[in-house]
Amino acid sequence: MTATPHLALRPATPDDLAALCQLELDCFEGDRFSRRQLAHLLNRANAVTWLAVAEEGALRGYGTLLFRRNSRTARLYSFCVHPEARGWGVGRRLLEKLEQEAIERDMLKLSLEVRADNRVAMGLYRRMGFLPRRWLDDYYIDGCAAWQMDKPLAVEASDQIADAPVPSLG
Repeated sequence: MTATPHLALRPATPDDLAALCQLELDCFEGDRFSRRQLAHLLNRANAVTWLAVAEEGALRGYGTLLFRRNSRTARLYSFCVHPEARGWGVGRRLLEKLEQEAIERDMLKLSLEVRADNRVAMGLYRRMGFLPRRWLDDYYIDGCAAWQMDKPLAVEASDQIADAPVPSLG
């Protein structure tokens, strides 16, 4: 068994556009983002994109969260792991980072849509605490249905800690 390569997680920048476009081509047959859509996510959308990058610089995965004004729900808008990197824990690490990002922005819930025929992704999302909430018929361009899933986020206790009485040490 080969060792899992070291991966770094970092926020995406506009300079990552070409690599993101290539990753979309490598990962999706249809329903992939165009260069223009990815550029919008990187430059103009109320969104954050995190990348998983291998030591040699190859992009191995990414995830994008969208935030809506006056909403405490973050939407996992795009998420993919390069086929060669599947089974390395890339998806789990990216989801953990995106969840942390959502909590830091005071979000209370994460939501997503996933192809009904993508059992691997469904399994990952379930292991990470997402639950199916709604069936969406004919959701994808090829007619495949989707599950809408969500996950409640841990409420930060920092405000409660600041107001808590300090125990005596004596």
